[in-house]
Amino acid sequence: MPTLPREQPEPSPTKPHEARRMAESFGVDAQRYDQARPGYPDALVAQIIAGSPGTDVLDVGCGTGIAARQFQAAGCATLGVEPDARMADFARARGLEVEVAAFEAWQSDGRTFDIVVAAQSWHWVDPVAGAVKAARVLRPGGRLAIFGHVYEPPATVAEPFAAAFRRVAPESPLVGQPDRRPLDLYRAAYAKVADKIRGTGQFNDPKQWRFDWEQSYTRDQWLDLLPTTGGLTQLRPDQLADVLDAVGGAIDSLGGHFTMSYTTLAVTAVRAGSPTPTG
Repeated sequence: MPTLPREQPEPSPTKPHEARRMAESFGVDAQRYDQARPGYPDALVAQIIAGSPGTDVLDVGCGTGIAARQFQAAGCATLGVEPDARMADFARARGLEVEVAAFEAWQSDGRTFDIVVAAQSWHWVDPVAGAVKAARVLRPGGRLAIFGHVYEPPATVAEPFAAAFRRVAPESPLVGQPDRRPLDLYRAAYAKVADKIRGTGQFNDPKQWRFDWEQSYTRDQWLDLLPTTGGLTQLRPDQLADVLDAVGGAIDSLGGHFTMSYTTLAVTAVRAGSPTPTG
């Protein structure tokens, strides 16, 4: 995975939920973000719903609504909470109900939900305060599900990307990360998320799920996705063009396309003190 710009559970800096400038940079081009970013495995969505007492969903950091629309399509009533008004406006235009706030500061006004999800967004939430708040707004047996993608293009694509990024943005805190990291590091990061949830005492023992899948990308499709990733959202146009030229040349050398291996990791836990649903 080209780890320099990724939004994984524990990116640099050490406390990603405090990196508000990067966290709120993805709305620069909300339409590109929505079109280029991949969705989530249908099996994951189905498993979350099957293991929950109902179908009222709160989507934390919903962005443009990629995951929320999948839950809607599966029959759920979904409310999004999103700190970036640009992303929220895009999601609303696609038919979602969204309230603009950081999750920690969001006011539930007594509303409760069967499911609280965070799709590729929990690392922007204070891990302890967020878990406590999720427990507060969950109904008996309600489920918290935190998930995101780990993905790794071929080394012939990842390495030119990393080199170009270091060249154009040497001051970025992300340049200290390696070009590629093994899946086990991301699994360990999700295990830390589970530990934070467990430590609140508000949930039954968290479980970890894994879904493996593939997606093919053309040169243009991958170059459309890259500018939506953290780090690149903050580059000047000339810097971004330099990175995309390097990556585009690498993909050309592969015949203009490549297949990405994705792993979607999830941590899920049921609110304590309630009958545990199946699933």
